[in-house]
Amino acid sequence: MQTRRLGTTGPEVSALGLGCMGMSDLYGPADRDEALATVRAALDAGVTLLDTGDFYGMGDNELLLRDALAGRDRDGVVLSVKFGALRGPDGSWLGIDGRPAAVKSALAYTLRRLGTDHVDVYRPARVDPAVPVEETAGAVGELVQAGWVRHLGLSEVGADSLRRAHAVQPVADVQIEWSLVSRSVERNALPSARELGVGFTPYGVLSRGLLSGHWTPDRRLGADDFRAYGPRFQGENLQRNLAVVEQLRALAEEKGCTVAQLAIAWALARGEHVVPLVGARTRERLAESLGALDVQLSDEDLARAEQAAAGVAGERDTPEHLAALDSER
Repeated sequence: MQTRRLGTTGPEVSALGLGCMGMSDLYGPADRDEALATVRAALDAGVTLLDTGDFYGMGDNELLLRDALAGRDRDGVVLSVKFGALRGPDGSWLGIDGRPAAVKSALAYTLRRLGTDHVDVYRPARVDPAVPVEETAGAVGELVQAGWVRHLGLSEVGADSLRRAHAVQPVADVQIEWSLVSRSVERNALPSARELGVGFTPYGVLSRGLLSGHWTPDRRLGADDFRAYGPRFQGENLQRNLAVVEQLRALAEEKGCTVAQLAIAWALARGEHVVPLVGARTRERLAESLGALDVQLSDEDLARAEQAAAGVAGERDTPEHLAALDSER
C-alpha cells in the first residue's frame, strides 16, 4: 500500500482512506455484514485511514467500526472522527454545536462506542457560526494535551477559519468535497492549506456515486437517500451528467481502467498532501477503488478529464446546504 502523510504534523496513512458514512446512514439501506466484511478487507489490503462521524446512524457507524476492528492492532489504524452535527430522533438535522464542553462530551461517547482510548484525528463536522472556531480548536487541543486525541482536523472550512484554528492548534488535515466535478475548494481553502502545510482528505471524489460509472438513468432513490434531493441527480441535470460520465468512460477505457478509477486517480494526482476518501460499501466496490492506485495519468489525461467534467450540471448540494458551508463563503 502506498502511503502519504496528513500534512506536516499529522500521521502517515494509506494513500486512500475509507469513508464509512454510507455503511450506516444517508445512502439508503445498508448491509451490515457486508459493511463489516468491507472494512476488514480494506484493513487487509493495507488501508489504515478510516473516517467516520458520531452522527452517522446516530452512533451506529462507530459501533460498526468497533466490531470491525475487534482483534486488530489498534495502533495500525488511524481513526478520523467528525463531531458536532446535532440530530433529532427522526434523523433530522438540528444544527452544529462547537462549544468546548460539547466537544469534550461528544468525545467521551465516541471513545465508548469505538472501544478505544483515543481518536487519531478529531474534527468538527462543520464550523459552528455561534462559536469562534478558535474555541472549538482549543477544546480539541486540550484533548490532545490530555492524550485522548492525537490530531485536530477540520471539515468544510474556508481559508479564514482554517488559519484561525491552525493558529490555536496545528491542523493535520481538512475534509471538503473535492472531485472532477466539485472544485470550488481550489479557490479558497486549498491554497491556504498548502501554505500552512495542512493535508487534504477530500470526500465525494465520485460525486456521491455519480462518477462511479455504475449509475443508471432509471435508478430510483428512497427518502432515506439524501441524493434524492441533490441537484445533480434531478431530471435534465442527471441526463447531462450521465453524458459527462460517458465522455469520462471513453478516456478511462483508453487508460485501461473504470470511470471510478479514473476519478479517484485524478484526485490522487492532485498532490502528495492529498489522501482521497472512498465511500465503498461493498468489497467489490472497494477492490475497484483500490485499483485506482495503479492508474497513471499524464498531464494530457488530466486536462482531458477536466475538460469533460466541465460539462457537469447542477451544484454539489442544495442552495440551503451550500449557504451554510463555511468553505463556500
